[in-house]
Amino acid sequence: MAEAKTKLTEQTVDSFLANVAEEQVRTDCYTIIKLMQKASGEPPKMWGPAIIGFGSYHYKYDSGREGDICTIGFSPRKGKITLYVLCGFQGQEQVLEKLGKHKAEGGCLYIKKLTDVNVDVLDSLIKQSFEFKKKLH
Repeated sequence: MAEAKTKLTEQTVDSFLANVAEEQVRTDCYTIIKLMQKASGEPPKMWGPAIIGFGSYHYKYDSGREGDICTIGFSPRKGKITLYVLCGFQGQEQVLEKLGKHKAEGGCLYIKKLTDVNVDVLDSLIKQSFEFKKKLH
């Protein structure tokens, strides 16, 4: 069975973010870190080469594949920030309707910059997602 690619690493979050070219994206990332750290009570850690995650849980699929992954997290990608916070909690769609400019697919929420969204709504979304995932796992 193939080994999971997204694993906890020793890389520091600050060293990773130092390589993010756009200053505004770095600033947005540090704000998202504060929101996720407050919601989770966990420090930010690097998962794989590009995901900043908070908390962790063990998963096991029916296929037998299993591993550990961050409970919530995000990654600055080219042209957008991907947040791994969509998990189907009750009321999630209503929260997304109030968020502002974004795209949602699967478990991912995509935003270009924090000024495109209501940060208070994003904060609520992050908290609800973390609590829901903690109950599931």
